[in-house]
Amino acid sequence: MEVTETLSDGLKREFQIQVPAADLEQRVSQRLGELKDQVQLRGFRPGKVPVTHLRKIYGKRVMAETIEALIRELNSQIVSERGLKLATEPKVTLSEAETDRLIAGQTDLAYTLALEVLPKIELADFKGMALERLVAPVSDSEVDEALAKIAEQNKPYAAKGEGAKVETGDRVAVDYTGRIEGKIFDGGTGTDVAVNIGSGSFLPGFEDQIVGMAAGEKRLLRVTFPAAYAKPELAGKDAEFEVTAKSIETPGSVTMDDEFAKSLGLDSLDKLKEAVKARLQQEHTAASRQRLKRQLLDKLDEMHKFALPPSLAEDEFKNVWSAVEGDLKAQGRTFADEGTTEEKAREEYRVIAERRVRLGLVLAEIGDKNNITVTDEEVTRAIVDRARQIPGHEQQVWDFYRKSPQAVATLRAPIFEDKVVDFLIELAKITEKEVSREALFRDEEDEKPAAS
Repeated sequence: MEVTETLSDGLKREFQIQVPAADLEQRVSQRLGELKDQVQLRGFRPGKVPVTHLRKIYGKRVMAETIEALIRELNSQIVSERGLKLATEPKVTLSEAETDRLIAGQTDLAYTLALEVLPKIELADFKGMALERLVAPVSDSEVDEALAKIAEQNKPYAAKGEGAKVETGDRVAVDYTGRIEGKIFDGGTGTDVAVNIGSGSFLPGFEDQIVGMAAGEKRLLRVTFPAAYAKPELAGKDAEFEVTAKSIETPGSVTMDDEFAKSLGLDSLDKLKEAVKARLQQEHTAASRQRLKRQLLDKLDEMHKFALPPSLAEDEFKNVWSAVEGDLKAQGRTFADEGTTEEKAREEYRVIAERRVRLGLVLAEIGDKNNITVTDEEVTRAIVDRARQIPGHEQQVWDFYRKSPQAVATLRAPIFEDKVVDFLIELAKITEKEVSREALFRDEEDEKPAAS
């Protein structure tokens, strides 16, 4: 075997490998000898099939399998001996013109191996890194606001009397059939659909035109789908809905007391308030951690600058760009609507993609250097949590992950990232800053001053 390095440029490596035809023949003969004791052919006793006969029947297949196995073996050896860490799968190039002669054993195995390796990452000294944790205590007004929403969601409705008309705030059960240019469209029909008048849950103008209807009355509503409607085929289209009001209910009031709390499964109003406050505190804690994590990642990005494997960066950009184009299409919007151009957007999202790759490599290096791993038990808990999110389909979810290592990897990756982030936070020097709930949940981009 002869290995010649033909390229060493940044993170790219290329090798020319050549294996004599005699070495291939030796391996093929050995494999055919093994098959002699395994195969059964009509007219021959077990173990008595001549190797020459086996070669006629299985020779080409065995040669192809031998070449494939040898290439894997040699590639692994080249990577291991040189201490390389691969960023992507090796790329093997065989001479197409020689393939037939190679399979026939008439020429040496010669191929080019192209590798893209991970950069050597010099980790910065992140011990004692200064971070600021934003904290927001839950106020009584937040609890009261949350209770008011719960009351709104659970308010009772009572049927209106005969001859009553629909008013804002009422709940109306309707049947409807929608048409665009005279044709019923997919998803345009409904039966016994509850419409809360004034909630803004339906298309603009739909609820307003129901006001004044009586039970049993039919009415033709004319509305226009928003330009950014989720279904592009309906976006901006004019539609007509034939609506029948079947029943009308008017909302009652909720008395916030122990009895109301018991209707929700809690012992008392105080217990309800405690539960609401605990839920709000969980939201605050999660938001606080997310802000702290983003701050930490920003610092890691600033502290580590190195060349990225081109393929990794390009693949990540393609994923990001595909999501961007999908979102715009779903919303029926263009780059001009977003106040930018496609060229400028590509530049911005390429920077985002490169940041993701860089941070991923840095976090992986930190985890490797500090023996941070994800256990099978942690992955199992993640699968169980995912299954619980789809009641009634737990077994299907479990089977999906059991059969898909790639899907399991999508669960393992964020667990690993969070464990590395927790490790770094433990080493950091953290100061706390008390802020309002609004400031805690405000997008950081909104806090940055406009460029002058």
